[in-house]
Amino acid sequence: METTIEITLTVNGERLTRRVAARQHLVDFLRDELELTGSHAGCEHGVCGACTLRVDGEIVRGCLMLAVQADGARVDTIEGLSDSGEIVELQRAFVERNALQCGFCTPGMLIAAADLVARKPAATREEIREHLSGNFCRCTGYHAIVDAVETACRARAGRKK
Repeated sequence: METTIEITLTVNGERLTRRVAARQHLVDFLRDELELTGSHAGCEHGVCGACTLRVDGEIVRGCLMLAVQADGARVDTIEGLSDSGEIVELQRAFVERNALQCGFCTPGMLIAAADLVARKPAATREEIREHLSGNFCRCTGYHAIVDAVETACRARAGRKK
């Protein structure tokens, strides 16, 4: 019999309590239990970045974090960032710059990019590449993604002047 543990966390602004398997990964809990399927389970080793989430304001790999480790935490998924409007300028820039193709990496890439844009809106192309280096894209070659993030950074920096 598998051990379950009760956790309480806030997901995309909604506080909830659930029983979870002790060894269930956070990304699987979000996808399977809450039907928040925007975060993808790619490599399941923390390498590809498809499962990127924000937990208590920090980006994490959802495949490396157990759901029980999120007890008491605030978890933001791509659905929450999209619904709140937080990433609207990034979404527009990704479309305008053709920075998405198959879309598998896009949610994790957007969460990582949003983190950078919020922390360093005047980021250089090199800083953008470095910040996104943990998120793999097998379709675009990254140039368009860097262009899109640079566009969003410039828009954000222009508003702060």
